[in-house]
Amino acid sequence: MSVRFMRVVPYRLRILLRAAFLLLALATLGLAVSVLQQEKQLSYNSYAAGFQKNAQHIAATLRHPTGQLALLNPLRSDAPATALHPVLLPFGSLDFDDQNKVQQAIALSGCLVQYGSSGNLCVGVGTNAWAGGFIYVAGSFDGTALVSHKTGDEILNQSHRVLVSVKMRGQQYDWIAPFEESPENAARRSETGMRGRLTGFRASDHGYRKMNPVKDFRGWIWQSADCNPGAPAQANGACLHNAFFSLRLPVGLLRDALFDGKRPVWPPADLDHIAVSVKVLAPGTGPALLDSASDSTVRPFSLTDLKAALLPGETLSIQKAGGPPLIALTGADLQAEPTWRLLTSLIRRLPVDAYDAPLTATETISIPSGRYQVTLGGDVRSVSKNLSVVARRLSWYVGGMLLALLLAWLVIEIGVISRIRVLIRRADSVAKTVKGTGAADEFDLSDLRGEDELGVLASCLHDLLRRVREDVERDTIRAEQERDMWHAVGHEIMSPLQSLLALHADADGQSRRYLARMQQAIRVLYGSASPSEAFQASVVQVGELDLSAFLEHVAANAPCAGIDNVCFIGGGQAVLARADEYCLEDVVTHVLRNAARYRLDGSPITLTLAAVETGATITIFNQGPAIGDELISRVFEYGVSDQPDSGAEGNRGQGLFVAKIYMAKMGGTISVLNHADGVSFVLSLQRVQA
Repeated sequence: MSVRFMRVVPYRLRILLRAAFLLLALATLGLAVSVLQQEKQLSYNSYAAGFQKNAQHIAATLRHPTGQLALLNPLRSDAPATALHPVLLPFGSLDFDDQNKVQQAIALSGCLVQYGSSGNLCVGVGTNAWAGGFIYVAGSFDGTALVSHKTGDEILNQSHRVLVSVKMRGQQYDWIAPFEESPENAARRSETGMRGRLTGFRASDHGYRKMNPVKDFRGWIWQSADCNPGAPAQANGACLHNAFFSLRLPVGLLRDALFDGKRPVWPPADLDHIAVSVKVLAPGTGPALLDSASDSTVRPFSLTDLKAALLPGETLSIQKAGGPPLIALTGADLQAEPTWRLLTSLIRRLPVDAYDAPLTATETISIPSGRYQVTLGGDVRSVSKNLSVVARRLSWYVGGMLLALLLAWLVIEIGVISRIRVLIRRADSVAKTVKGTGAADEFDLSDLRGEDELGVLASCLHDLLRRVREDVERDTIRAEQERDMWHAVGHEIMSPLQSLLALHADADGQSRRYLARMQQAIRVLYGSASPSEAFQASVVQVGELDLSAFLEHVAANAPCAGIDNVCFIGGGQAVLARADEYCLEDVVTHVLRNAARYRLDGSPITLTLAAVETGATITIFNQGPAIGDELISRVFEYGVSDQPDSGAEGNRGQGLFVAKIYMAKMGGTISVLNHADGVSFVLSLQRVQA
């Protein structure tokens, strides 16, 4: 090897080494930018998909009777008040004489205002102006056995009574309505409970002789014959019963406005200024059993509640066709982590498909009172803001990688190249020393051309970057596979289920019963956009069902579903009701699983069946902690759960939502009540008329 060649090699190696490190640094930055661009595209696609689902969710909420109630009453305040204001109900009027119809109507509309754990009230007017100009009041409370007022007695405070007051346009209407038990109900009181009228008198006439009932004032009250499970015993040994009442209040100003010769304006423009006060009093001068002036209220759903569904920067506008906007909401600004302006500016400049197109979703909600246009506007800038937070964290890793490259170059430059220069100088000096003797030909440095620190560093860096790219590609493939998995699972399960149904041809067999339930659940969920939409669109086959035999069967087979110690109380006599056997079994199973999750260890879950002439109730009670006041009015909403990690454990807040939907489709209702030592769910169904 010549001396000139030996002097040129170090420079070429040094240039190649520095160029390689420079290319590695540029490749690292380029990879980081490429990953950011890809993540920006994925984030934008995810945001756009979530934006569309959020718009559909808001539209579905507004199409529900609770949403219709909010649309009809856009100015309703969410703040607790000492007096109730009537709301415009999504019905022409209320059939106040029928307990089941009134309960179902107010439960579906969501107009109930919760007072404590057992009391609630709904005050509203119908959408039909020609229904008479009445204000409807309905609610429930817990109390001891009702005491009836004797006809002709001028003293009204010796019986259970309802005090109602209406203030509007400078006038005030006050009524006192004592409970008067129906004569035909006295003989069946122990079986069907208390039932009677609430006869209205002017409060100013109380104590005078020959008090005349107020014309067109109508009211009914129904009290269950069964004691509320877990309710505290009274001092006299009596127990508490749940009572439901319904009133129709004749308001002269409203009725006069309908017949004054002009075109009636309905609902009244000052509906939110009408103050209604309701008190339910026991005999004597004790505290009120239910008082609308109580501060411990949970208000019903309103349009302002939709703000919680908006992300920062999103806007929601609701406008009635041909009218001014009802409400405009903007997503709350969250305190995000600090970002670097340079990173945010770089992310905004990264090109993404369809990123510059504005995100807007418009839905039209059609209800009997008119058409409403709902417009949801998105803010794609939030994608860059959120991604810049992540990029700020990753920038430390990218900076660390670049620093590692610099340190590696310094180590090789100082620890390897400098030593090579020393060897070259020594070789040069040896060559000069032995020049002409032939020893230079024997001085071979070819053994130094193998793998060295530079090659190891380049190989390690290459492997590191390759793993990063493979991880990104693997995550993308996994996300695509997960989206296709659910359709494949539903398709694959249906075939063996058909075979199993053929093998279990006995219609009365227990195994075929559960196979049929599995097939129904797969049909509901397979191919649907979401579980909530699937259950809303499901069809229920309502027929006659013996609730007594049904509950005995459910209690006996509860261990098969992993629920032990389930007791049924009230069997022996057939109680026929209108229900779908499979859907009702799903409802009871969902409630039992919920009760088993929260009950005290070793305590039983009791199923109680009670029936009246027009309806039947199933009470499921478990001992355990009460439901919080902030959740008791929302437990039947989709996705509501008190466990932050419920999704990881399979509890997605879906069971009680499914139960409410199925009960509504069967013409029934489901409600929840807190007691001193537990919680009870009450299922109400219509009985089959003989």
